[in-house]
Amino acid sequence: MSILSNLDLIRRVPLFSTLNQAQAESVAEAVVKRRFKRGDVVVEQGKKSNFLAIVLTGRARVLTTDARGREVILATLNPGDYIGEMSLIDNQPHSATVRAEVQTDVLILGRLEFARCLPENSSMAYAVMKGLVQRLRHADRKIESLALMDVYGRVARALLEFASPEQDGQLVIRERVSRQDVAKMIGASREMVSRVMKDLEDRGFIEMAPDGSTIIKERLISLG
Repeated sequence: MSILSNLDLIRRVPLFSTLNQAQAESVAEAVVKRRFKRGDVVVEQGKKSNFLAIVLTGRARVLTTDARGREVILATLNPGDYIGEMSLIDNQPHSATVRAEVQTDVLILGRLEFARCLPENSSMAYAVMKGLVQRLRHADRKIESLALMDVYGRVARALLEFASPEQDGQLVIRERVSRQDVAKMIGASREMVSRVMKDLEDRGFIEMAPDGSTIIKERLISLG
């Protein structure tokens, strides 16, 4: 299998899709591909990294930790998502840690190159702003969930976020759902999440398949 050039990789990243040929070539010369193993920290809460990292393959978790070492999962990043733009824009330390959940390949673009790209391409600047708005909306939903929903509603919303539609429209979580991860997402204990998920299964809101995947029934949407 041929090895993709930096320019080929740039062309596959939605954030850079509006760059013209000269701009794409300039970015391709500036980026560096880097691989993170499972558990590696991409950026760390409270520190500065001075780069933008674009996920090419794999998956990473956005986490925040309190003074007692307790973790809360804020989001999951997939290919096409990017990391560190907030810190580059306001020159403040990262507000959260991003850790590779599986082996993850990213493209690294330094601060100077990132700053040069924005004024040269208004579409890219708009894409960055759109991404920031999406994160703000996600944060609003999480705040609403924690403030207004009971544990059943918060578990339901977390499961819906994990799920992806199949060709027949059925929502399915292909990978085994970690009760601990759900607990970190919604601010509940692992034991409580396990009890709620068992009850949701018994009542027909979800179905556990033999291969470990979780089938989401349409009625779960009413809870989340």
